[in-house]
Amino acid sequence: MKTAGAERVSRGISPEPTLEDASTRDRVARSILEHGPSTAGELAERLNLTPAAVRRHLAVLTDVGHLTSRERRVYGARGRGRPAKVFCLTDAGRGEFYQAYDALAVRALEFLRAHAGPAAVEQFAEQTMAEVADRFAAATASDAGEYGSAAEALATVLNEQGYVASLQPVASGTQLCQYHCPVAHVAREFPELCAAETALFAELLGSHVQRLATIAHGDGVCTTHIPHPVERKVS
Repeated sequence: MKTAGAERVSRGISPEPTLEDASTRDRVARSILEHGPSTAGELAERLNLTPAAVRRHLAVLTDVGHLTSRERRVYGARGRGRPAKVFCLTDAGRGEFYQAYDALAVRALEFLRAHAGPAAVEQFAEQTMAEVADRFAAATASDAGEYGSAAEALATVLNEQGYVASLQPVASGTQLCQYHCPVAHVAREFPELCAAETALFAELLGSHVQRLATIAHGDGVCTTHIPHPVERKVS
């Protein structure tokens, strides 16, 4: 029977990880955090590593439960061959980047709901987004042509707040992607936080928006669809 060390060697994993290995694995995990589910090839190019080195670190991160893999979703006609495998952070892997006190925050909100009712939690969720609204107002007031759209200004504000946001154009509009959520563990227990965020986006952008995915619900990225403005026909 193979020992744990022999098993690691047979899979091409160093039996005694060095500090450099740990630092590189942190870079790999952080790249997935910032860019979303990624293939080994994408990570190798992004981090200037060899594909073999990346696969070695991905194997370790998967072994310890920080990553999971799945086939990349293909939209439209699928080409020949198997879809590429992408690696995603698990709750445990994402938790490595979270701030402490998640458990305390959950207990505090449970106390608030029990003693003041569900409406109080909703009000609290709205209040937590006040800083985003204030920063957005300040950014757009002093715009001076810095932002091409309100969505760009919002993405910039969210980045300042640690949400690692970007905009992705799609045929029907734009998708606002947030690759990190500092309150994901709390939002899993209290979806009012996600609802307040979505409502604020709609208010700031002056548009109906649709939340397509959230990290709190197990998706790799929080994705919000911002449709193209509807042009009214003049009769």
